[in-house]
Amino acid sequence: MYRFFVAIALFVTSFSAFAGHNPENEGKKETFNAGEVILHHVMDNHEIHIGTLSIPLPIILYSSERGLDLFSSSRLSHGDVYNGYIMEHEKIYFVGDNGEVARDEHGHITASKPFDFSITKTVVGLFLTIGLMLFFFIKTANGYKNRVGKAPKGIQAVFEPLIIFVRDDIAKPSIGKNYEKFLPYLLTIFFFIWIGNMLGLIPFIGGFNVTGNISVALVLALLTFIITIKNGNKDYWKHIYNTPGVPWWLKFPIPLMFFIELIGFISKPVVLTLRLFANITAGHIIILSFVSLIFIFNNLYGAGAGIGVSILSIAFSIFMFAIELLVAVLQAYVFTLLSALYFGSAVEEHDHAH
Repeated sequence: MYRFFVAIALFVTSFSAFAGHNPENEGKKETFNAGEVILHHVMDNHEIHIGTLSIPLPIILYSSERGLDLFSSSRLSHGDVYNGYIMEHEKIYFVGDNGEVARDEHGHITASKPFDFSITKTVVGLFLTIGLMLFFFIKTANGYKNRVGKAPKGIQAVFEPLIIFVRDDIAKPSIGKNYEKFLPYLLTIFFFIWIGNMLGLIPFIGGFNVTGNISVALVLALLTFIITIKNGNKDYWKHIYNTPGVPWWLKFPIPLMFFIELIGFISKPVVLTLRLFANITAGHIIILSFVSLIFIFNNLYGAGAGIGVSILSIAFSIFMFAIELLVAVLQAYVFTLLSALYFGSAVEEHDHAH
């Protein structure tokens, strides 16, 4: 248990370090902006914070003016112009060699944006998640090879119940006899989401928010959507464009049921994306908000108030952290289950005999 409190202490230290070392506040009286700090931790960015250490990541850009450019994000971390580029709110603009930054009436930079292929915090988190998956699956596979006919041991003993759970409690009941065709994908997304969620709950190794990134959630949802479309049989498509058992006056002259079914069909990837993105991001924001109360009270009422509120703040953070451990596996389960249900509806064979 003491390790958990050490983790919380390290997280608060790194959180306060970033809050107090915001480059935009250099030369000014340091103030704590809770919204800005929380968004920095939740959103994708071009550096990783490990404790009080900030690690710049490589920036890879392509523009018609400069061609391909590769340099460290530290070149742009203080709002400086480097090689004609400037970064503001993690967005990179090409302002030219003179370094003049043109802005509109709302204060937004009007310069063009290059194509950004940078290795961001989310990309690093993706590589870590994939690396962990490969390590766990290879170790589990080796366990099956080396311990034929024996009880599972080590990592194999941890992952075998989860693999059987996805197969017997998600794939088989939802898809039916054709479940084996979709099982590799279902296992992949279950463990990818679960491991990515757990990685995001380790605050002092970078604060990765892989599955809370809407782009990652959208790609996973689109993969499920594409597989559903590719495997849909004639009964599945007939149910969409000519729903059986529906009165004719709902099909002619205006095909109301077709539009309703089409909206439901298109909304599936949207629902999958928003459910995963919103649930994971919301949990991170709540924990960060509780921690922010310490610094808000410290700025408003002094160090004594900050120390006093820290007791309740850390207690609620611990409670939310425990909830997030449950949410991490629950969201992996829900996403995998919904994907399996979509696959099952696509390959289901209907009996049209009367």
